[in-house]
Amino acid sequence: MTAEPTLKPERPFFSSGPTAKHPGWDITKLKTESLGRSHRSSLGKSRLKYAIDLSKELLGVPDDYLVGIMPASDTGALECAMWTMLGGGRPATVAAWESFGNVWIQDAVKQLRLANLTTLDADYGEIPDLTSIPQDNDVVFTWNGTTSGAKIPDTDWLAEGRAGVTINDATSAIFAQEMDWAKLDATTYSWQKVMGSEAQHGMLILSPKAVERIESYDPEWPLPKLFRLKKGGKINTAIFEGATINTPSMLATEDYIDALEWAKSIGGRTAMFERADANAEVLTDWIEATPWLRNMVPDPAKRTNTGVCFVFQGEWYDSLSDEDKAGVPKKITKMLEERDVGYDFNGYRDAPPSLRVWCGGTVEQEDIKRLLPWIEWAYEQVKDG
Repeated sequence: MTAEPTLKPERPFFSSGPTAKHPGWDITKLKTESLGRSHRSSLGKSRLKYAIDLSKELLGVPDDYLVGIMPASDTGALECAMWTMLGGGRPATVAAWESFGNVWIQDAVKQLRLANLTTLDADYGEIPDLTSIPQDNDVVFTWNGTTSGAKIPDTDWLAEGRAGVTINDATSAIFAQEMDWAKLDATTYSWQKVMGSEAQHGMLILSPKAVERIESYDPEWPLPKLFRLKKGGKINTAIFEGATINTPSMLATEDYIDALEWAKSIGGRTAMFERADANAEVLTDWIEATPWLRNMVPDPAKRTNTGVCFVFQGEWYDSLSDEDKAGVPKKITKMLEERDVGYDFNGYRDAPPSLRVWCGGTVEQEDIKRLLPWIEWAYEQVKDG
């Protein structure tokens, strides 16, 4: 039997959200001047505006796009886009290939009850045929499936100057994969994903085409205050200059700013892409070399570089009952958490029994390398049981 490893990750944080803080993070280094102050004060608004401006700079968002801070994380930002832009008899397609994408389908079907709606879905690890979506359709999609590890391989299925608007849930992709801004009208994400910041606040990025849609369209359903982006029939630009719709946490804001400044200091989004790619390569190579594992996503072009998901295989595993199969990743993660080796890397509850290791840019490659022998050891303990 393999001996228990001795070298542990220095930072055993492998959760897919909230994700690991960036290397060198220290709460005592956060700026605190805005704490205890009104978010409507000149100081408060300046810090919120700084978070917006720095996000826009690092992401390479076009100058004529708007970037705003929204309540309720990525979910709030994405649902705001859906509630304010979809409907009015226009055709729409919602595409999903994992848990959160299916939430947007349920929103479109059961909540908005869109009359001219097509839904596309695929099993975990696969992506539906996006080329089948008419260019006249509004489309809602998830750039990177957080719970399956499957991402879109490209944006070739979106035509330049298409008639419909695109609503893009990019929360586990942005800052790890380049966004094709020219084809994106509403893009959303949360601070707590790739940047490893605190949760609850989301970002909404709007193209001029999205702004035009919002200004020209009044949905038939009531809009809660948290989704109201217009004032006097026009987009409320103050929202995109630091005057948030509701009260934000200034402590969370300062934590996000700290993460953005760290990313800028190491080389911006390009450096973040490179770190995620290198981390995912280490993990993917190990999965490929381990006969009792396989990547949940068969097609390498569709594999994420953030939340890498992998499932078990082999004669022993295949002989287990469904209940016992589900217990394998749970037992492994429990053993390693008890030893402070790795936290929160069990697969998503609705996904097939699996492990999911976050590889975003705030994670150190060496920590992933140190985690892998421990997974091998724990698997052997469970198997020999």
